[in-house]
Amino acid sequence: MAVASRIPVLMYHRIGTVENAWEGKYAITPERFAEHMHILAGSGYYACTASELVAWLQGERTLREGAVAITFDDGYAGVHEHGLPVLKALGWPAAMFLISDLLGGQDEWCRASNPAGRTYPLLTAGQISEMAQHGFSFYSHSRRHARLPEQSDIQLDDELAGSKAELETLLGQDVPYIAYPYGLHDERVLDRTRSAGYQAAFSVQPGFNRPGMDLFRIRRLDVFGTDTAAMLLRKVRLGSNDGSRMNVLRYYLGQLLARIGLKVGT
Repeated sequence: MAVASRIPVLMYHRIGTVENAWEGKYAITPERFAEHMHILAGSGYYACTASELVAWLQGERTLREGAVAITFDDGYAGVHEHGLPVLKALGWPAAMFLISDLLGGQDEWCRASNPAGRTYPLLTAGQISEMAQHGFSFYSHSRRHARLPEQSDIQLDDELAGSKAELETLLGQDVPYIAYPYGLHDERVLDRTRSAGYQAAFSVQPGFNRPGMDLFRIRRLDVFGTDTAAMLLRKVRLGSNDGSRMNVLRYYLGQLLARIGLKVGT
């Protein structure tokens, strides 16, 4: 069995209708999401859990080659309606990062940014309970989707520890991981995240994850609603947010030049 030496983590947000270009960056249609999952499965990839990923990063377990972690930020209800059936059919797990104060509400932080002023529903406690029975694990995305580096120490602790406590009460189990809202973090945020009792944190920095890396800066690939299945596959293979054919050409040209350079140097 070939052992994984690097693992990409995919970051999705909402699954549902896409009404404008702004929404197309953060939302993917149900049909395209299904295409994404099926091309991964057909190309030899499989989904691992967030806990398996973290244990692998710590050198506490091995994973076979082809592992990919699938994550969703914000806790959109559309993932229950459209994503759960696809993942359930494949037998694949996924991780969801929840905003603890907005469960059952709307993505109010998007209202001002969305040109249409539209908001979308977030998961209810009942939907979360159902998804937990079918391979989903749930973690923190703060209490209110705050920009963490901009918060005072008191506010920051409330966003981090407060969310962890609320979700642990809801789920009846430990919540060891968090995804930074907007991907924003600095050294103070990292220190407070550790102090709040989290064991790992997910960023939006693209790239592959490898054993021994910083557990509080886990990398993820941003998946856009405009990404075709072929583009997603290129992102996963290159560990890049750029799934264009041109990026593939640049990558392999760089590899070729590096090999030539090594030969010339010897």
